[in-house]
Amino acid sequence: MTQPSTTQSTVQDVISTLKDKPGALLPILHGIQDALGYIPSESVPVIAKALALSNAEVHGVISFYHYFRDTPPGKHTIHVCRAESCQAMGSVKLENHIKSKLAIDYHETSSDGQFSLEPVYCLGNCACSPAIQIDHEVYGRVSATTFDNIINELEKSA
Repeated sequence: MTQPSTTQSTVQDVISTLKDKPGALLPILHGIQDALGYIPSESVPVIAKALALSNAEVHGVISFYHYFRDTPPGKHTIHVCRAESCQAMGSVKLENHIKSKLAIDYHETSSDGQFSLEPVYCLGNCACSPAIQIDHEVYGRVSATTFDNIINELEKSA
């Protein structure tokens, strides 16, 4: 876990590096999330002040884009494809299984801090629907059993 002073320093470094770019808000938000895994709520007023924006404007952008997180992610992030091809091939049933197995909903992290669940609207793996991505690995033709096997392997390697 990142220490508060390290977090503040990271936020300041990202802001200092990017604040003079045209349309700096999104690059700053991406930079902070890339560095920390999320955008801490205490960074909102710092970003707003640096860009002469209101806290509401910064928060509005963070909450509008599903990509941005305001809580630390789990050790592994699971993206479930919700595009039409995956839905036609059973992703809704898979999605329900994943939510039940991990006892979380989208944009949440499991109580053990291992898994975060996020929707995605296409993984570009339509020929192998339904698809999920865990961290940087894309999986196709995922069933409840396949998902459970993948998660069991990840838990063993922890």
